[in-house]
Amino acid sequence: MAAAAAAAERPLVIGHRGASGYLPEHTMAAKVYAHAQGADYLEQDVVLSKDGVPVVLHDIYLDTVTDVGKKFAGRARADGRYYALDFTVAEIKQLGVRERVAVESGEPVYGGRYASREFPSAFSLLTLEEELQLIQGLNRSTGRAVGVYVEIKQPKWHREQGVDLSRAVLPLLERYGYAGKQDRCFLQCFELTEVRRLRGELGWKGRLVLLLGGRGREADGTDAEELGRAEGLKMLAGLVDGIGPPLAGVVHWPAEGGAAQLTGLAARAHAAGLAVHPWSVRIDDLPKGCPSVEALHAALLGAAGVEGVFTDFPDAARQWIDRWAAAGR
Repeated sequence: MAAAAAAAERPLVIGHRGASGYLPEHTMAAKVYAHAQGADYLEQDVVLSKDGVPVVLHDIYLDTVTDVGKKFAGRARADGRYYALDFTVAEIKQLGVRERVAVESGEPVYGGRYASREFPSAFSLLTLEEELQLIQGLNRSTGRAVGVYVEIKQPKWHREQGVDLSRAVLPLLERYGYAGKQDRCFLQCFELTEVRRLRGELGWKGRLVLLLGGRGREADGTDAEELGRAEGLKMLAGLVDGIGPPLAGVVHWPAEGGAAQLTGLAARAHAAGLAVHPWSVRIDDLPKGCPSVEALHAALLGAAGVEGVFTDFPDAARQWIDRWAAAGR
């Protein structure tokens, strides 16, 4: 019992878009690899297709991670971007998925990652239902209990387009057994307006997390800086189970290679009764001044005491936590 209790108290490893440091984000391969690497939860960013199906995709756009411009030339909107909402699931399934590229240059955002540019057809996008089936199937065959961590992407924008993303997602989660706080599911969103709607109008009873952006306001006017103060966190505690700030919201390094400095956000959130799950650890893109991924894990999981971390490299977080727990921390 003591060992089980200790395991339950360990920080969560959340596979950010899967094991996206090793394989193209949000592909089946990235999710299976993250599951095998010991992730406790796998993240699903969700948008809607033209035929109203929730699709796992980080952006409302297809062009940064797929070959949509080659296969569906002329289907871009006036701004030159290809929107998932303009394509049916059958059309989206025809697309090959590659490593994320910058819109301006077309070059990979992380040059040292999987070289899918030459052969994107090896990967494809999943619907949310397909991913839920995949994770539950892996849980059954491995005996593990990996959870899901679903983000409602840009709900205000979706409603402005005449569709309701949250209303499409919630029944699907409930159908697959993710309905209450006892279930291994977190629902997250950057927009406070939608978070309130999820709890109120839509009646979501499960665990809920408000994501906090780096700077500025979200599309619905959500101000992360204001909500990160003691009074804002106290208000949030009556609505959500936790917050998801960027790494810099929790810790930073004032001097190159020097000591980490905590911002106090995690301590304020904990005082309000909120869990903290910051995003996103990347070995190939460490915070300015941070000397190593080990130092980053020590600052977040050790010094700040966050309850979980989003990471592109689940194996690195899993190994650090296991060593830390074995040392009796």
